[in-house]
Amino acid sequence: MYTLAFDRPSHVHFIGIGGISMSGLAAILLQEGFTVTGSDFKESELTKRLTDAGARIAYAQTAENITDDIDVVVYTAAIHPSNPEYAAALEKGIPLLTRAELLGQMMRSYRIPICVSGTHGKTTTTSMAAHILMAGGLDPTISVGGILPLIEGNYRIGSKETFLMEACEYTNSFLSFFPKISLILDIDADHLDFFKDLEDIRRSFRKFAELLPDDGTLIINADDPACKMITKGLSCKIITYSEENGKADYTADLVTYDSMGHATFRALYQGTPVGTFSLQVPGQHNVGNALAAIALACELGLSADVIQEGFTSFHGTNRRFEYKGRMHDVTIIDDYAHHPTEIKATLRTAQRVPHETIWCVFQPHTYTRTKALLPQFAEALSIADKVILADIYAARELDIYGISSRDLQEEIIKLGTDCLYFPTFGEIEDYLRGHASAGDLVITMGAGNIVQVGENLLKEPV
Repeated sequence: MYTLAFDRPSHVHFIGIGGISMSGLAAILLQEGFTVTGSDFKESELTKRLTDAGARIAYAQTAENITDDIDVVVYTAAIHPSNPEYAAALEKGIPLLTRAELLGQMMRSYRIPICVSGTHGKTTTTSMAAHILMAGGLDPTISVGGILPLIEGNYRIGSKETFLMEACEYTNSFLSFFPKISLILDIDADHLDFFKDLEDIRRSFRKFAELLPDDGTLIINADDPACKMITKGLSCKIITYSEENGKADYTADLVTYDSMGHATFRALYQGTPVGTFSLQVPGQHNVGNALAAIALACELGLSADVIQEGFTSFHGTNRRFEYKGRMHDVTIIDDYAHHPTEIKATLRTAQRVPHETIWCVFQPHTYTRTKALLPQFAEALSIADKVILADIYAARELDIYGISSRDLQEEIIKLGTDCLYFPTFGEIEDYLRGHASAGDLVITMGAGNIVQVGENLLKEPV
């Protein structure tokens, strides 16, 4: 495997440089003095920031972009061998690294690399931790899978002391990392286009936990059924947290919610109060995310006052129960939820917010996920009062699995929930204009481009 020498910066080319993770890594290398080039299909705010920082970006992926002066090419799991830049690099004998391999190499240059993993909650927990670490003056380098207003983007370049990042399990990418502290939030059935089943996913997380050195630390959700399997026989320090298991190291009690669903709770470490904390993001699930962030902060020696300062300043990331605006007294929220567990958490959060009717406008994400979890999707979406479905967002997949949004519609109707399907966003928008009433809550939901529905509605004069 090609190894980057950070004391001898070289020329790195990124295929798909505009991605949320790739752009952050490219920015860090620019800061380190590397020559950075890349390609993507269209310009974005992320690519504009890179260009301003000195990157050269082509907005077409062609073999001509792979020049002889490139030392290494970085690519993601979305890039196939038929990609012209990938093929050209192979033909020229230029070394190739996956995004995860590059990130793993970068982690080695930091004293405390921190990986936040889990099927759900990674972006929110990483962002909470970022606010706390910044409040504590730790000057962390940060890589997060969403746009975090605190750092005006998806990355921050700090000192060589602490590197805080999301660690994704898809294609086993997190097995290329070198963490000193790892968080495992939960393990659920997802990415079934890669993993065989839930047990396969759990084995992957076990291998991830085994990456920790003897003097490393694992912070893990004791409520997850795989907790004991993940932690058995590990030589590193193990810290557990739980919303439900009183035997965990970090627990919460005296939990209350304000009218917008924001929790206030007391955190305890092995029964001794750590402090009382108030969140500025809604939902019961965020109490668990906060406990994980509290455990990390305490492990780093930060005080309860610093932790609360971080929570006070954290109002969420883009596309996580994000308030978009109001249309004729109809509140429009957008959320990235694309798995049944996430959908349940988001809709239960919505139930705590004052409303007349909850409309969930859902865009399923990938055919394999929709087919594998069809009953679970129907059950989760039925929490809403009314559901509107868009077509499945294919992402990296082809429509060869014999599944459609109409199949999901049928399952939801069987459960007694009103559900409509429209093949275009325009039809969805027209229906909402005519049927959503004052006091209603409309949530656009999914990992694709469904956010455009709410944004288009909000363009109309109030």
